Amino acid sequence: MRTVKFFAFAQNPEWINFTAGNYVGAIAVEGNYIWVGTSGGLVKIDRTTGNMTFYNELNSSLPSNWVWAIAIDGQGNKWIGTSGGLAKFDGVRWTVYNTSNSGLPSDYVSAIAIDGEGNKWIGTRGGGLAKFDGVNWTAYNTSNSGLPNNGVLAIAIDGQGNKWIGTDEGGLAKFDGVRWTVYNKSNSGLPDNDVRAIAIDGQGNKWIGTNRGLPMFDGVNWAVYNTSNSGLPDNDVRAIAIDGQGNKWIGTNRGLPMFDGVNWAVYNTSNSGLPDNDVRAIAIDGQGNKWIGTRGGGVAKFDGVRWTVYKTSNSDLPWDYVSAIAIDGQGNKWIGTDGEGLAKFDGVNWTVYNTSNSGLPSDVVSSIAIDGQGNKWIGTYGGGLAKFDGVRWTVYNTRNSGLPSNSVFAIAIDGQGNKWIGTLWGGLAKFDGVNWTVYNTRNSGLPRNVVNAIAIDGQGNKWIGTDEEGGLAKFDGKKWTVYNTS
Repeated sequence: MRTVKFFAFAQNPEWINFTAGNYVGAIAVEGNYIWVGTSGGLVKIDRTTGNMTFYNELNSSLPSNWVWAIAIDGQGNKWIGTSGGLAKFDGVRWTVYNTSNSGLPSDYVSAIAIDGEGNKWIGTRGGGLAKFDGVNWTAYNTSNSGLPNNGVLAIAIDGQGNKWIGTDEGGLAKFDGVRWTVYNKSNSGLPDNDVRAIAIDGQGNKWIGTNRGLPMFDGVNWAVYNTSNSGLPDNDVRAIAIDGQGNKWIGTNRGLPMFDGVNWAVYNTSNSGLPDNDVRAIAIDGQGNKWIGTRGGGVAKFDGVRWTVYKTSNSDLPWDYVSAIAIDGQGNKWIGTDGEGLAKFDGVNWTVYNTSNSGLPSDVVSSIAIDGQGNKWIGTYGGGLAKFDGVRWTVYNTRNSGLPSNSVFAIAIDGQGNKWIGTLWGGLAKFDGVNWTVYNTRNSGLPRNVVNAIAIDGQGNKWIGTDEEGGLAKFDGKKWTVYNTS
């Protein structure tokens, strides 16, 4: 772990430039801290002072420097998804979960979400979705559940505890704990089966990121926004966040659009302080600041007027490729990177967790979710799922748990605390902390085993985004409904 304090001066009155590891894949907010996942590890940023603490494979138990996802539980534990498994960090101890020591079905953890009961839902690339209740693992994949694809890229949990799971080419799945409903391009208004991001607004509408635009689903009707009919600058949507006013902030390959329901505003490198137009992660803190992870420009903070950019060149951010962001109850940002582990940023200090200095099982972190106890659930690519309580790391993988794949793309946590985990080729796993249940194309209505995204609506339905071939699935705990373009 490395902590650095630095001072930066504005180069113009509207934005400030910092630096560190430039692929940003995840961002999480924890009070005054921003946690950033990068390809160079995990960074903790103190929002007040700008100090950064770096965690990577060399200075912590982070299992991989590639951090894809970050989630923070109610106890402040950071859960970090990497390409080497899932790490839990309580601030002191690391616990790494991988396929060797837990029920994590894949070490590539791509998404993490934490439900109301504190269960971690871990999406992997290839292993499907895992639920971890702190003791037992339940893995869901295409063989044992309605998960349409084992590549899970995104997970969201609605007010009713439903898990919404975005998959890689399998569409979107909704899982209510019993029934699976799959939405894909064949049976719904979903324009593409590759679901990368899911967000649920205050009215329960699902906003879904695909590579063919931004569909919105109200439970009955679909509306699709694309470059032809709206102000969306690019149809490849990688991240979605909704602020307190209901504005949608959307990450694309051509900048950051904001949609208030009527008007569009697009921020890019030409008209703002956005450091890179390829936006991969977005999180919003308690003060309404937007934290934006990019593929090559590091992390940007936007307060509505001023931009502050943290990059490898002006800070200790381990990598500019940020793949996931989550913010815990203390305002700490948990940032997953694509190759350099997991970073925690408290607004002042950065702390980087990677495979060398922590229990993070992989430095490729693809997803992060934080449960009600503050535990961080981290999906990685190739390393499985890690749970980090701030001190201890627990790693779940295909060898030691019911996790169906070591590549976790998406994680969502339902109202009962169950973790819903989207994986690459392993389908969807549910983990209640003790038992794993795996849903895949063979044992459920999941249309594909690649799960890219998961969201849970107010009724507890799980919405699961899969890859292009599978579409979107809705799972109510018993029944699966699949929406796709055909």
